[in-house]
Amino acid sequence: MKEDIRSFLEYLRKERHYSPHTLLAYENDLLQFAVFFAGARRLADVRPGTVTQADLRTFLASLLDRGLEKKSLARKLAAIRSWYGYLVRKKITDANPALNIVTPKLARKLPAVLPESCIDTMMELPQASTPEGLRDRAILEILYGTGIRLSELTGLNLRDLELKNATISVVGKGSKQRIVPIGSKAREAMQRYLAVRSTFRTGKGAVPAADAVFLTPHGRRMYAKGVYRIVHAYIGAVSDVEKKSPHVLRHSFATHLLNRGADLRAVKELLGHESLSTTQLYTHVTVDRLKRVYDQAHPKA
Repeated sequence: MKEDIRSFLEYLRKERHYSPHTLLAYENDLLQFAVFFAGARRLADVRPGTVTQADLRTFLASLLDRGLEKKSLARKLAAIRSWYGYLVRKKITDANPALNIVTPKLARKLPAVLPESCIDTMMELPQASTPEGLRDRAILEILYGTGIRLSELTGLNLRDLELKNATISVVGKGSKQRIVPIGSKAREAMQRYLAVRSTFRTGKGAVPAADAVFLTPHGRRMYAKGVYRIVHAYIGAVSDVEKKSPHVLRHSFATHLLNRGADLRAVKELLGHESLSTTQLYTHVTVDRLKRVYDQAHPKA
């Protein structure tokens, strides 16, 4: 199995352009699957074609018995199903044992969204008198003003900025590039940050990041955890929302657009979603808001 798993991961990396994070998740899930059957059959390795649907159900049941959440179980099943689909196409196996196993039904949670008033307050928190403060303000304005993902932000290079045209170019999932407009607030924040960007010097032993837009104080490209900590701190200062990740600003971007009448398909393109059904999650947030307004204002509510 392990050799077939490595082949599949290489396919996802080279041909599907999956991110390192996604590849690691696939690898962990599939290796756990392989180790389970090797242990159950007391073999060093197991051929994928010998696993039946009943065997797979036994594996999934063992995960449930250990208290694995349905969301994680669904992810592992999806990884196994995808892997076997690859093996069938490559004629390594004849059948996909995961094909007819029903994915656990998940309770769909609404995304965490900040009120517009909190956004306004948060944007005033970074210290405009320091380079780090100007950088933080630019990070917050870009995340909220464009709705781009954390990985898209950290991957930004100077050549991706077209501030005169009020656009930026980002590389999203599957290495797909898209052009995203930016508003006047985000553009102004970026211009002020770029004016002091050269003060972020490359420290001893640091890897120069001449092309990166956002830099650490030592001149290296900003990394995901660093941005996460920055955003977490600023959101925590203005809201008690449970999640305080950069994705909350992406959720807020989409929800506020829809609240103000933006077209759902346009929001889909801005977010870089493959499917409209993914974007439709935000309409539930908007409908909930409308229901609250109705309950508070309508005499017959």
